[in-house]
Amino acid sequence: MTIDRRHLVLPALAIGLAGALPALPALAGGEEDAVAKNVEAFRVAQTKADAKVFDALCAAELSYSHSDGRVEDKAAFIANATAGKSKFVSLAYKDPKIHVVGNAAIVRFHWLGEAESIPEGKKSSTNLHILMNWQKQGADWKLLSRASTKL
Repeated sequence: MTIDRRHLVLPALAIGLAGALPALPALAGGEEDAVAKNVEAFRVAQTKADAKVFDALCAAELSYSHSDGRVEDKAAFIANATAGKSKFVSLAYKDPKIHVVGNAAIVRFHWLGEAESIPEGKKSSTNLHILMNWQKQGADWKLLSRASTKL
């Protein structure tokens, strides 16, 4: 039996693909780490009411839904989040779960927050389930949508 190049191509391709498969989970893990970094940056921006960070992390098409049913676009969300009407005393994102699917990431976590109204000083607590959808736009992960449910 004579072996020519055509008979060698398929086995070589299979071996090459098999060698690449273990790298796929590592790529997903790297993307999950990048999303996790942005989720934490978003949480910190909420505690600091940082408009520049919000602008960098949010997609132009942002749809931000609050637990009371209000829905804001990017401009309204940033304006209201940085208006200085209240400040966070504490804000924790508990048990985050991140699942990357192509250029999208589904993020779920338990929100525990305490805020203080300004100037009254009245404190209020929030206990929510949060769903965030992040989208890879170019090299960056951007918050595309967020929804919350009261517990």
